[in-house]
Amino acid sequence: MNKYLFALSFLIAILAAPLHADAGNYKEVINTGSWNIPQLDNLLARASRISDTPSRIDFFSSQFSGIPYKAATLIGDQQTQEALVINLTGVDCFTFLDYVEAMRRSGSFTAFKENLRKVRYQNGVVDYKCRNHFYSDWIVYNAGFIDDVTGQIGAGKTKTVIKILNASENGKQLLPGIAARKREVNYLPSENIDNIILARLKTGDYLGIYTAQKNLDVSHVGIVIRKGAGIFFRHASSQEKYRTVVDEDLKSYLSHKPGVIILRPIGNDKSKLSLRGVPIYWDDVAISESFNGASPSLHSGLRLTRSQ
Repeated sequence: MNKYLFALSFLIAILAAPLHADAGNYKEVINTGSWNIPQLDNLLARASRISDTPSRIDFFSSQFSGIPYKAATLIGDQQTQEALVINLTGVDCFTFLDYVEAMRRSGSFTAFKENLRKVRYQNGVVDYKCRNHFYSDWIVYNAGFIDDVTGQIGAGKTKTVIKILNASENGKQLLPGIAARKREVNYLPSENIDNIILARLKTGDYLGIYTAQKNLDVSHVGIVIRKGAGIFFRHASSQEKYRTVVDEDLKSYLSHKPGVIILRPIGNDKSKLSLRGVPIYWDDVAISESFNGASPSLHSGLRLTRSQ
């Protein structure tokens, strides 16, 4: 009988234990920039009715067009406690992807915050050591939402290398306090990207620009966007001539880059998301309701009006 009492006591202890960091024990720092939260809430709720993932990612990523490039917006390092940051006044290439990926999974601003936590952090734990610092971390920790399709698209033209990400070079780590991790990196060399391979890319595919640097997987990230017969790279550019979120011709952009790692978001019609904490499903039809006095569908370029 004692063993049952012990088991019951153990269960009660677990239930009475303090909540883990992923249950809300962290600081939030939110700056929605020229939008306000009700506008974003409305946008997310309406856009959740876009039926297919590529169109949804195109729509959300287009909302960032012209948003300034801004580095180092996240809070947290070896000495500073990590905070869940939403800063829409400016993005770097990776926070841009963080926000788009979290938005495409969400039907409300509350759900967006929750999904951002899961996208940005391993197991959703808001901690500097649990942050997805590397692009290939998404393959490991966002496996339920992301597929590595580099090999599928490359069809025998890819290369595989073993890297020790964040390994010390000249006695210094890229990210102090973050453990080095061994990673098999599969990439498609740019010299092998022809029109046949370009035709296999879809709007909404995430592209990581491969780097030959031994302790790093990619040097930049962005999103594939198709417009008519053209194919573009939508990204937060740090180049002096842009310093903003822009679309560039993909083939031209890759002409002087080593290669790419291609991740494809998972989620077709009826994919599950949450709206104000309640699970819902994307509808089969694209939205065509009136929004801010207009009545185009999201597919025809509806854009959220920002507050002045």
